[in-house]
Amino acid sequence: MSSGDQKNGGDKPKEAAVWPEVERAECLARGAALKWASGVFCQPEHLERLSHYKKRESQRTASIHTRLKSMVQSYLEGVGWGLEQLREARDELREVSLTLKEAGLESDGNTDCLTSLEKLREVSVNHRQLFAAVSNLPRLYAIRSMVLETERLVESRRLLEAHARLMDLERWQDDILWQLHGATGTAGSSLSSEDKELVAKYFSGVGQLVDALGKELWAVVSSSLALARQNPTPFVSAVRIVEREEALDRALLAERGGAAGGGSRPLPAGRPRCWRACFFQVLEEAVSARFRSVSYLHTRGPGLAGHLSALQHAVMADLATVRHLLEHCVPPHYQLTAAYLRASHRCLHTHLAQVSSWDLESGEIFAVLNWVIHIYNSPDMMGHPELVTETERAELGPLISTEGLEQLQSKYVQSVRKSVSEWMHKALQVELQDWQRDQEPDTDHEGFYQTSLPTIITQMLEENARVALMIGESLRDQTIQMGLYEIENLLNRFREALVEFGKEHRRDPTNNKNKFYLHYLLASISNCIILKQSTESLQQQQSSLSAGQFSRTPPNPLAALDRAVRRACRLVMDQLLLELQPFLPGLLTRPWLVQGEPVPKLCSVLESHLDLYGRVRPPCRERLQEEAQWLMVVEYVRALMQKKLVCRSSEERRQLAQQMLLDDQLLREVFHSLESEVSVPEVNPLALLPVLADFIRLKDPGMLTLEVSGLAAKYPDISEEHVSVLLDVRGDVSRDIRWAVLDLLEQSAPPLPAGYRPIFTDILVPPSTMAFCLPTAKCA
Repeated sequence: MSSGDQKNGGDKPKEAAVWPEVERAECLARGAALKWASGVFCQPEHLERLSHYKKRESQRTASIHTRLKSMVQSYLEGVGWGLEQLREARDELREVSLTLKEAGLESDGNTDCLTSLEKLREVSVNHRQLFAAVSNLPRLYAIRSMVLETERLVESRRLLEAHARLMDLERWQDDILWQLHGATGTAGSSLSSEDKELVAKYFSGVGQLVDALGKELWAVVSSSLALARQNPTPFVSAVRIVEREEALDRALLAERGGAAGGGSRPLPAGRPRCWRACFFQVLEEAVSARFRSVSYLHTRGPGLAGHLSALQHAVMADLATVRHLLEHCVPPHYQLTAAYLRASHRCLHTHLAQVSSWDLESGEIFAVLNWVIHIYNSPDMMGHPELVTETERAELGPLISTEGLEQLQSKYVQSVRKSVSEWMHKALQVELQDWQRDQEPDTDHEGFYQTSLPTIITQMLEENARVALMIGESLRDQTIQMGLYEIENLLNRFREALVEFGKEHRRDPTNNKNKFYLHYLLASISNCIILKQSTESLQQQQSSLSAGQFSRTPPNPLAALDRAVRRACRLVMDQLLLELQPFLPGLLTRPWLVQGEPVPKLCSVLESHLDLYGRVRPPCRERLQEEAQWLMVVEYVRALMQKKLVCRSSEERRQLAQQMLLDDQLLREVFHSLESEVSVPEVNPLALLPVLADFIRLKDPGMLTLEVSGLAAKYPDISEEHVSVLLDVRGDVSRDIRWAVLDLLEQSAPPLPAGYRPIFTDILVPPSTMAFCLPTAKCA
């Protein structure tokens, strides 16, 4: 190995130690080259192109070396130029440093000159102050006279001239302050307190003039509605002054920007005044004062409707004045009509809120609701065709909120309910007094009994519903709902009064005060029919969507009506039974069998009752007649069940059956009108008497089994006790036949069909008087 190689070989470890990245890059390059060569020369025939690849790579390597040399050369030239610039900068900095040292030495020598300049500055400031004082002396001497003259102009309401003088005084004050501010010397310095107090002393009357002029302006604006009809000139002057002040505020803000420090000129004291905003505020206060001036002494009670009507006319008159007179005295952008509408609307809102908080009666609440809902937005007021555009522009909103209206309506319903309850109580007391009268009840044009109670109740509820409908369907529905509740309460008290009326009559039936007891019971039933018709009419008027939504438990006056009618009918039947009672013991006795005496008297009592039942309105008239028929048949069969007559022979059985048929004929003649006017029920009670007569008249006892089966089929509520009594009345039934009949009845007892009205269930059989029982197989 040559010395050169040894030298190169000795340098490589040193370079690798200094540049470790070089060795790594060389390894990567050799690896990439081997990979490329192994891919290109993988077959022997590819070695023929080795010279070509070698030449191409040599050219590429030479090109890369050339570019690297060019790049390194350009970098070296830039570094050299930069070093040259640094040398030049160092020389210039050395020169500047020497110059600054020389200037500092010269400045230290001129300290005495600076003291002389300070004295000169003080003299200059004093000179400017004296010059400003001398130049403003004529103005200062004229201030007092101008203030007095301006006060005189303000007092005489020559507002435009007074405002012009006031603007001159304010301009002088501002100029003097600025001159004094500039004479203080350096920019940014402020006036001393002595200077400010001196200027304020000279211009002490200016602030008072501003207040006095503003007071006069707002007095003119407050009385603008009255001035517009007489002399609108002061109002026009006030508007022009307001616009001047607005223009001056804008100009000062644009020029000085509101800055108080620095080199900019400060805003004068009290600026900006914003008198246009004050104008509208004073206008609203003036409208509010017109409402406050109204005396509330005459707004309570019946006077409230008149008060609201007066408000309507006053507001519309003011609006006409604003639209036709004042609107032409202000710039278009004021939109004075819309501003007055908003002010009036707010004042009315406050006023009506105060009125609504009072303890109002129903008539007063109705007046407020009618005025708010119908009159305020009608064409006679805010809905006027000429005000539609202004109203939309003002965006007034509701006069009273939805919650407020609901509260007012609730108060109205409660007030009406209190009144209705009191009237119903009084009407019921009058009704109770009428029951004690010593004369028959009054009759209507159809001849039916009636009293004043249903007429009073019906007219009152219908009138309340009609009045509430004038406000709206919602209030009408609430009023009807309230009326239905009160009718239900009235009917409950009415039913209790009927019960007490019946008890009083039973304690002393012969009392003369109770002579027309039955008549007034029948009148009460007719009254219930009228109240039912009125109730149904009210329910039909009520909206289907609102029915039941005002309460969790809706009223049910028809059920209360039905209870009252049933109680009255029961009392009527009790009275009928009371009058029949003296003759009932004579039924189905041996004297009756011979003479038939009690039945004509019973029919006479029935006829008198049925005649009175004709004074009752249908369908209760037919109901009473049917109840009387059931009562008579039940009492007749009850008399038969008492076994006051037991037949001893077939002749007596024939006579008994014949007399029962005659009684049936008499009863049918009495109830003939009932059968002709109403539909005969499915189980006709009168049909029972011929069946029982046939049962007693039957000659062959062996046929009784068949007869009893037919009787049980028609009247499934008949019991073994009833059949046993019938067998006893016959008097010819052997024990075997009796047991056969009773066994058959026990085995074939059918269930009561739907809608069947029992007859025998209400008839109790007296206990048997048999003292002992023979020892038969049946008893065992």
